[in-house]
Amino acid sequence: MNNTILGLLAETHIHAGIGRTMGAIDLPVSREKPLDYPFIPGSSFKGALREAAESKWGLESDEVNRWFGRQDNAGKLLVGDAKLLALPVRCLNSAAYRWLTCPLILERYQRDRRRLGQSAGFDIPEVSLGRLLGADETVKVFLEERLFTGAGPVTDTVVAAVEECIPLKTARKRCRRMLAVVNDEDFAWFARYALPVSARNILADETKTSRNLWYEESLPPDTLLWSCIIERGQSKDDPVQGLFGDGTGYLQAGGNETVGMGWFALHRLGTKEGICRP
Repeated sequence: MNNTILGLLAETHIHAGIGRTMGAIDLPVSREKPLDYPFIPGSSFKGALREAAESKWGLESDEVNRWFGRQDNAGKLLVGDAKLLALPVRCLNSAAYRWLTCPLILERYQRDRRRLGQSAGFDIPEVSLGRLLGADETVKVFLEERLFTGAGPVTDTVVAAVEECIPLKTARKRCRRMLAVVNDEDFAWFARYALPVSARNILADETKTSRNLWYEESLPPDTLLWSCIIERGQSKDDPVQGLFGDGTGYLQAGGNETVGMGWFALHRLGTKEGICRP
């Protein structure tokens, strides 16, 4: 197996949480401590992949244990965190959103590609506070309640690198006109404050009064992430190919599966179509 990168496109809201907290949001998403960027821990994403493997190959099968390990023996598959590449942010100038990213995220994406031996031939853009790089953006752009001034287009090489991470052909076609790059500090605000927060409740059966109201944070649909998949040692087998094949389908990760959350389309960089759970 060759080490690979998986691109993940959220098809529903995603809640990869840290449990209950004492803050204003009872159930926040997992965040990187230094940056507050949302992410899915590698342990959680590996668990989702293992569940897909158990569904395909059988619970505790030799194939599952070989790649994902068991209590007394580590598996051959090393699964990295699913890191944020582009966040969909509401744009008040049009009905469409913007896929928002920043130079720091693009640099980390480039470094991971190089680490796994993949091409990373794009320059990291520079953009000032309050400015925005986007497709033909030469006017004022409102993202949520914040105003940005267009500073020119995103380069073709950056667009191509992000496009390569998008699983579905129809979504990939939108990348050039919807991708936007803002300053690292500007992006940090959206990462902290622009995620959806839903109120959820449990009602008493007879009176329909509230028994337990809580607030839950999630990543919105069309959030784009990537994860590094590395094999320990060398073998001729390819578990990614064996697990997902070349068809179109989905993988569930994170919480709240019973209310329709947590579904991703997956894409292996270097292939034209998505490789997903059948």
